[in-house]
Amino acid sequence: MGVPTNKRSSMTFFSDGRSHLSHRVRIVLAEKGVSVDIIDVDPDNKPAELADLNPYNSLPTLVDRDLVLFETKVMMEYLDERFPHPPLLPVYPVARAQSRQIMHRIERDWCPLVDKILAGGKDVAAARKDLRDSFVGIAPMFTDLPYFFNEEFSLVDCCMAPLLWRLEQFEISLPKTKQAKPLLDYMDRLFNRESFQQSLTEFEREMR
Repeated sequence: MGVPTNKRSSMTFFSDGRSHLSHRVRIVLAEKGVSVDIIDVDPDNKPAELADLNPYNSLPTLVDRDLVLFETKVMMEYLDERFPHPPLLPVYPVARAQSRQIMHRIERDWCPLVDKILAGGKDVAAARKDLRDSFVGIAPMFTDLPYFFNEEFSLVDCCMAPLLWRLEQFEISLPKTKQAKPLLDYMDRLFNRESFQQSLTEFEREMR
């Protein structure tokens, strides 16, 4: 683990303003109302300080005094524990485990498709179709619950919102059908949250 060369008096978040991974952490920071210095970093021109802090020299990176975190799910859970209100994981162990497993599936199933789309190449069309079909397939679950398997906004939604916000960037259109309507309503709930609006970078605002 990297160790800051100088102690900081406040939390610092090195963020890629275009990345859905940085975006998910910014949503958590906004939801919690955390006082944080957000440094928007060009991934092709990273500050030398970042390599000193993070052995992978990767984005995003969260620095809280002597603690340096460089994995987004760890950052999100740390922030949820460090700033417990409002809670973004369920109280009960079974529900917490289910939320963590859903986040793991997002990482395993959907994030690789996003990477393929952004990389371009021969697999883009298939990746777009798979991602679109997956999102349409989960739409009915939002008929009875306002958020992802939950009555309350959670870390799972913090992972979902950046992906759904980027559908136009991915050149994915959701059908205006009865089946997809619960998902479209879910997207509206996410995007209208104050914390989500606060989390957006200038680049992200221009996506829509």
